[in-house]
Amino acid sequence: MKLIIIAARAKNNIIGKENDLLWRLPADFKRFKSITSGHYILMGRKTYLSLGKPLPNRTHLVITRDPGFEVPEGHYTFQNFEDAFRFCNKLNVDKLFIIGGGEIYKQTLPLADELILTEVEAELEGDTYFPDFDPEDWKITFEEYHPADEKHRYAFRFVDYERKKAK
Repeated sequence: MKLIIIAARAKNNIIGKENDLLWRLPADFKRFKSITSGHYILMGRKTYLSLGKPLPNRTHLVITRDPGFEVPEGHYTFQNFEDAFRFCNKLNVDKLFIIGGGEIYKQTLPLADELILTEVEAELEGDTYFPDFDPEDWKITFEEYHPADEKHRYAFRFVDYERKKAK
């Protein structure tokens, strides 16, 4: 199973504030939907709650310490990401997308095979961060620049990384 982290982050690694995004980038939402549709997506409870409802055509795996936390039928909760990984492996899931939040990214980054990032060209104030990673461990496989325009307040880049294999 490939573990793929997908996130949008500001230049200073901010990914959100008070459980919400700090930007609305329609091209980023479109790309996220296109990439994750038809797949399993893993997130923390707060990220799940921030969505308001399950995203269509995706199976949600929610990490929560609350054993009473419920999700709709066809979606699943786990106490830790190891249990979620075991579940996916039993089902022969080919790709698992990690969609946040900050603590989930931090815990899964050392295990990730790919990063699909939207690099927002801004330094913003927030309370949730994407973890630092060593660019020497990753190779860029795709990069595309988008200037700010009437629909996108900030310029941004799509940057996809693949983990370099150990020699």
